[in-house]
Amino acid sequence: MTTNSSPTVKRISTFAFIVVLAVYALSIVVLGLAASYYFEQPQSYLWIYMLGLGIFSIALATVVLLQSRSHMTAMKTTLQPQVMTTIECKKCGIKSVREFQRGDYVYKELEKCQKCEDKQIITAIYKEVKEKEKVYNF
Repeated sequence: MTTNSSPTVKRISTFAFIVVLAVYALSIVVLGLAASYYFEQPQSYLWIYMLGLGIFSIALATVVLLQSRSHMTAMKTTLQPQVMTTIECKKCGIKSVREFQRGDYVYKELEKCQKCEDKQIITAIYKEVKEKEKVYNF
């Protein structure tokens, strides 16, 4: 069986990326307004609040971006489940399991049994499902 070992891409959702970009853009606007208030009315403390708001929103957007990237890397799946084929002998009942091969289907007749020389058939095709490991975040 051939497996697709395509590299897993670390991406955040498009919606989250657009929101983060919008927050960055608004932060730059707020920083520009803070600079204009500073040069126009330096005695007013409004520019300090706007400067603080701009820096805080840039920091918040950066944290959201980094957290969503790390969350996506934790969610990625590294291995695809294997597809397995169960083969049985009609006469003696011997069962064997092997990896799925292209062209396999249920009730397909295969080569002769090693024990009784009767034909074997495919009785099941399934994916091996491994239980998820529990991850504890402390």
